[in-house]
Amino acid sequence: MNQELIEHMAQFMSEHKQELFHEILAKRTRHLTVMIENVYQPHNASAVLRSCDCFGVQDVHIVENTNEYTVNPQVALGASKWLTIHKYNQKENNTVDCIQALKKQGYKVLATTPHTDDCMLSDVDVAQKTALMFGTEGDGLSDVALEHADGFVRIPMYGFTESFNISVSAALCLYDFTERLRKTDLDWSLSEAEKQTLYLDWTKKVVKKSDLIEAEFLSNQKK
Repeated sequence: MNQELIEHMAQFMSEHKQELFHEILAKRTRHLTVMIENVYQPHNASAVLRSCDCFGVQDVHIVENTNEYTVNPQVALGASKWLTIHKYNQKENNTVDCIQALKKQGYKVLATTPHTDDCMLSDVDVAQKTALMFGTEGDGLSDVALEHADGFVRIPMYGFTESFNISVSAALCLYDFTERLRKTDLDWSLSEAEKQTLYLDWTKKVVKKSDLIEAEFLSNQKK
């Protein structure tokens, strides 16, 4: 049914848009994902989403313990529309809930921190499914996040400043990891089923009155 619905919805899009969707989906990955804990500055939060989209990282996991994650549309430039965003804000400790969920999906959860010199960014093994955790602008990741992490990674720095801000840190990490990943023979791309699901989701976001078009199509299918 999905493929038939996709073909029907595609009639309401330009050929250029259809080709663009296929081209971008071919470069999307879930081999790497990002977890953001308690970030409160809209500018930085939005910049992280923009970087994820630009580097082809499909999923972002957002932990809201005390701060609600808000998007600045002028910074994100619509990036959130194309990403799969998972929010954790229902549990007593949403950080643990998120980390456990990531580990169940086979991710090695790495905390980005300048304080624990476990391994350099360039030494992270891209063969392993990886979730990179980023913390608040002032305090970094919580003690709970550090306690439950599988390892620690830091970005090399050569100046007086103690750390990069979160948006810069995320961009540097995503660039390094995805560039090395794409040069391997690893199967890092989405499955055909995942591509189909996202293609349909994206289509609904650009086709006007897509909900009505879909409802009419499904109704006709039942006749």
